[in-house]
Order: sequence, then C-alpha cells, then structure tokens
Amino acid sequence: MIKLRKYLKPFVFSIIFTICFLLVQANCELSLPDYMSKIVNYGIQNGGIENNIPNVIREDEYEKVKFFLDEKDQKDLNKLYTKVTKKSSDYNEYKEEYPILKKENVFVLKDDADKDIIEKLDTAVGKSEIIVSSIDNPEKIKDQNLFSLDTDSDKMKQMQNMQQMQGMTSGKTDTFTMIKNMPEKNLNEFKDKIYTSLDKIPETSISQVAGTFIKSEYKAVGLNLEDVQSSYIFNIGIKMLLIALLSAICAICVGFLASRAGAGVAKALRKDVFGKVESFSNAEFNKFAVSSLITRTTNDINQVQMLITMGMRMICFAPIMGAIAIFKALEFSASMSWIILLAVILILGFMMIAFSVVLPRFKIVQKLTDKLNLVARENLSGLMVIRAFGTEDFEEERFDETNKSLTKTNLFVNRFMMFLFPFMMIVMNLVQLLIVWVGANQIEASALQVGDMMAFIQYAMQIIMSFLMISMMFIMVPRASVSANRINEVLETEVELKDPKEEKEFDENKIGVVEFKDVSFAYPGASEYVLHHINFTANKGETTAIVGSTGSGKSTLIQLIPRLFEASKGEILVDGVNVKDINQDHLRDKVGYIPQQGILFKGTIKSNLQYGKQDATDEEMRRACDIAQASEFINEKPEGFETEISSGGTNVSGGQRQRLSIARAIIKNAEIYIFDDSFSALDFKTDKNLRSALNKELSDATMIIVAQRISTIMHAEKIIVLDEGEIAGIGTHKELMGNCDVYKEIALSQLSEEEVRDNE
Repeated sequence: MIKLRKYLKPFVFSIIFTICFLLVQANCELSLPDYMSKIVNYGIQNGGIENNIPNVIREDEYEKVKFFLDEKDQKDLNKLYTKVTKKSSDYNEYKEEYPILKKENVFVLKDDADKDIIEKLDTAVGKSEIIVSSIDNPEKIKDQNLFSLDTDSDKMKQMQNMQQMQGMTSGKTDTFTMIKNMPEKNLNEFKDKIYTSLDKIPETSISQVAGTFIKSEYKAVGLNLEDVQSSYIFNIGIKMLLIALLSAICAICVGFLASRAGAGVAKALRKDVFGKVESFSNAEFNKFAVSSLITRTTNDINQVQMLITMGMRMICFAPIMGAIAIFKALEFSASMSWIILLAVILILGFMMIAFSVVLPRFKIVQKLTDKLNLVARENLSGLMVIRAFGTEDFEEERFDETNKSLTKTNLFVNRFMMFLFPFMMIVMNLVQLLIVWVGANQIEASALQVGDMMAFIQYAMQIIMSFLMISMMFIMVPRASVSANRINEVLETEVELKDPKEEKEFDENKIGVVEFKDVSFAYPGASEYVLHHINFTANKGETTAIVGSTGSGKSTLIQLIPRLFEASKGEILVDGVNVKDINQDHLRDKVGYIPQQGILFKGTIKSNLQYGKQDATDEEMRRACDIAQASEFINEKPEGFETEISSGGTNVSGGQRQRLSIARAIIKNAEIYIFDDSFSALDFKTDKNLRSALNKELSDATMIIVAQRISTIMHAEKIIVLDEGEIAGIGTHKELMGNCDVYKEIALSQLSEEEVRDNE
C-alpha cells in the first residue's frame, strides 16, 4: 500500500478537509451525551437550573449569600449582577417579569456576565446558598440529610440574650442577624466550622441543595418554575438538533470527499495498469496470465478503492472518536474508567486472535479469484471446442471445483469474522450492565448524578464502536494490501523493450529495407535458442517469403521486426537503423502487421478499418478493401461499412476476419507489410486474387510473408526456409527445388511433381 501512496497526492487537500470534517463530526457526536446529561441533571432533576448562580435574586437574599463569601469572591459576584429598583431606568423592563419588584429590590444577572467568573464562583456560591437555606429553613435542609448548623442551643440562646441586652437585636430572634453581629473571632470560628462541614458534601449534592434555594428565589420573585424548566430543556434540545444537523453535514462532506478520492485513485491506477500492460512485450505477458491481469485491473483495484473510500471515514474517524470519548468519559467518572479498560482489553485480545487466523487466507482468496477467472475465460473462449468434443461435464466439474474452493475460503473468513460482531454486542451489553451496577452505588452515595451515568454509558458505547470500526478496517486493510501488492507487481515490472534515449535517423537510401545480421533468439528464462544465426535482407519492392515446418520459428522471427520480442543476439535493421535505436511507435508506424488470427474489435467495419488510420476516408477504405478482396462481402451487407462487428469478430467468418485484418493493415500505407500466415483461411481463388492485387497496388512496399502453402509464396523474389530455428536455404522457388531438400519435401507434400514443374 505504501508504494501506491503517490496516487493519493492529487487528493491531499481532500484528505486534509476530510480530517477537518471528521474532527468536527466527532466533537459534535461526542457533545450530544454531555447535553443529554444536562437535560437529565439540570433540566429534569434540577428544574432547569444549570449552575449555582441565579439569574435573579432578592436584595436581602443576595446580601446573605454574599456575606458568606470571601472579599475577593464578593467583588467578583458584584461584577455579575445589576441592581434593579423602582428608580432604575430598566424598571419597566423587568416589572412584568419579576412582580416582586413592586415590594423589593432585586439583583439581575447581566446578559454579558463573564462565564469564567460564573464557573469560578459556582461552588463557593452554592455552598453559601446552602448556608443561607440552612439558616432560613433548617428543618428542610435537615430532611435532606446533607447539612445543618450543628450549634450548641444553650450557647446560641446565651449569645442571643447578650445581643438583646446590648441592643444589637430586637426581641424577635433573627438567626442571620445574630450571626452577622457575632464578634469577629466567634464569627470566624463559626465560618470555619461551617466550611469544614461543607467540604464533606459531594459537589453533586451541593448543586442539588443550591438548586432548591434558587427555585425558592425564583418562586419568590414571581417566576413560573415550570416555564423555567421547559425553557431550559427546549434550549438544550434546539442545540442538540443543530449539533446533529452539523454532524450530518460533515458526514455528507466526508462521504463525498472520500468517494471522490477513492474513485480518483482507482481511475489513475486502472489507467496506469492498462498503460503498463500495453507496453508489455510478449516476454512480460508470459509472466502474468491474462486472467490474472484482468483480476488485477478490476477486482484488486476495487479493493484498494474500497479501502480508501471507507478508510478515510473509518481509519481517521474511529481513533478520533475513541480518544475523545475516553477523555470525555474520564471527565464524567474517573472511578469507572477500569470498566472501559477491561472492555478494550477483551476486544483487542479477540481481534488479535481473529486476525492471526484470517489474514493468511486473503492471499489465497485473490489467487483463487485469478484461477476462477482463468477457468471461466477458457470456457467462454473455447466453448465451440468444448461442445465439439462433448467435454461439458468435465469443464463444469473443473469450474465447480475452483468455485467451491473460493467459496469455502470466503465462507471460512466471513464466518470467523462474523463472530467478532456478536462478541462486540456481548461486551457492549455487559459493559452497560456493569456501568449501571457501579453507577447506581455511586448515585446512592451522592458521588455521581443519573445524567452523568447515562453520558458515561454513551461514551463507553462510542469507545467500543470505535474499536468495532477499527476491527472492520483490519479486515479490509490486509485484503487491500494483498491487492495493492499485486497491482504494484504489474506497475513495477521491468519492461524488456525500452525506447532509446536518443533515436537515430533513418537512412533515406535504405527505405523499406529489413536486414537480419547474425540474429539469435531465446525466450526469457529458456536455456536453448529457438533461432540461430539468422542472416538475410528483405528489399523494398520485393516479396520475401518464410516457410518451414511447424515449430521451426517462422512467427517468432517476424515478431522480432516490430520488436514484439527482443533479439537475444545480433542486429535487426529497418531503414538502415537497428530497431533498438528506434522508438517503438516510430518503428511500428513503418510496419503493417497482420497476425495469424484476424482479431477484430467490437464496433463497426468502419471503426475496425480506421484502427489502422484514424482519419481514413471512405475512398481509402474502399481501396484497401478492394485490394484485400473484402469489398464483395461488405457490399452484400445492407449497412455496408456501418455493419456491426461483435467482440472478436465472432459474427463474421474466419476468411472475412482475415480479409478485414489485411485491409486494416493496407489502409495504414506502411513501408513494410508482414503477413503471418494471413491467407490460411482464404480459398485458392481469393488467395490468388489477393496476392495479385498486393503485387499490383503495393509494388513499392516490402512484403514479408509467412505461409504454409507453397502456392502462396512460390512466386516470391526470395524464399527463406527455416528448419529447427536455422536457415536451411535461401533463394527462389526454382533454386530451392534444386538445392534445398527441406523445401523440396514441403513442396512435394503439397503439390504434384507436374504442378511443381509447371510453376518452375
């Protein structure tokens, strides 16, 4: 996979934007449990009161709360509030909302109050509110079993009597006034005792009791507590909806960018693989089966595309989600972190076992896919032979065996990996039960709130789901890695045929001349040469024929001219220049090559002819077809040149395919024409007419003909006889009949002695 990273370079910005969107999406999704916790803790349990700083408070109660704060906190508290009286400019604005203003002054929280100060004073103000509540409603606070003013009643009565005698209080007992008027020493001792008691109370309990104080204040100033609660829940709900919408938008953007990058990489890979395969010589094709190249260009690239598309969403998203969720969960309850650790250990352990068993199977799957494609391709291309020999049952068994092997391997992988998902579900359910059991005990001890426990469960589930996504990627990555290596094998294959750095110019005095100088050839990896010391010259305007028994190397020899193979030894010169010193495109522009099998492409007769020359006119096509003896059967078709040709030319006969292939080469108007047994499917009359037309219309071109029929080449200016890769004789028909036994044997096997004498 790393070797293919260059294909991701055009999509660097897409990847960066994807990561940014994923960060936003992860934060959005991970903030939802926090808001859910607020709805439960503050919206439902606390009546819509989120912190211990009330939005409005009566002046008397404000002074009481402030009294139990230190001097610095008192100054900070004053910064948060605005005093509203009947003389205030904003009195009319608040009198309807706070009816108590008709009787008492109130302090209203500023709209632009500093949130940092609010957060800083929250706990201190909450404790102060508990003290005030304990003074004003001691029985109510005692009922909550949280806090009470644990004072000696006799001492309090004694202090009260002393204050009355000194005129410090009225006869009516006022506990707050009594405390306020204590001697400084006694007051400090009193405060220290209170703060020591408050330090033992959990922070969650402080918020609950302070909430009771704030509710009573809201009720006292004339607010509807149900409206306060509903407004809080509604506002939080709107925020959650907006966050969910933002998360959805980010997910859509991530999906678009990931799909675009995956499709773009796949497109570039297919283009490069196809281009690389096109540059292969026959030597490279022998290294890869055609079925394997098809699999690598389709299935393997699809695996890489899927990994990029899913990976950009999961590989980045899962770790981000998991990491942030862990920190969020620890914020809510660090004491339950061991539950998450236990779940992660169980999941990682099972994943390691699963992957150690499954990973080796992915290579087998791709190789079996190659084999299945090979069997299917052979059956489709050789269907007529299979039917002719009645081997349908054998081929079905062969395909079934390969298909079963692939199916069995895939089933093993999928079944084993499917255990991962039920295991994850079991772990998720057990984790939820464990969190509820542990959390319930902490809620009972006032160390945790219900909403926090619910949020912790959500974060734990997101952590487990992150590992589930990572496990899915671990399934995809190894298979895609195998596919990437297979693709890379094609891309990094060293091409044997390379263009020269500096191309040599053609010799104008040797246009169309082909020279073989002591050429020998062996297939790559072979220990023996199939051609030995070949020397001959094919001149412009002449026909050079090559004959020999089957396997003598005729086709191999002519394939060396357009560099379909590279000569192992010696030199091959075209127009006076070694073919190794000519760019392959320029070399093949000079050559019109007609292979043994006439291969046509899906399209029309016209599109196939224009394959030889893209801008060929109708007149050029008609001339080429006239020479190739193809005009007759083309004119018989209603659509003429627009007649449809199926893939491989299966809807025309073998002879028609050969004639169209010859016409396609003629239309190229090349200097050199190579016919590799291209007349084998023609009847004798068509063969004769075709050769006559070639000699007449292409008299200036160099003709090199490989043929099995002696009658096809017996009038050639030069006949080369091959025997087991060596030249057994060179000359005219008459000369070879007299001095080459191999040629004479071939001729007499096809013609009678009388026919041979007549042609001499």
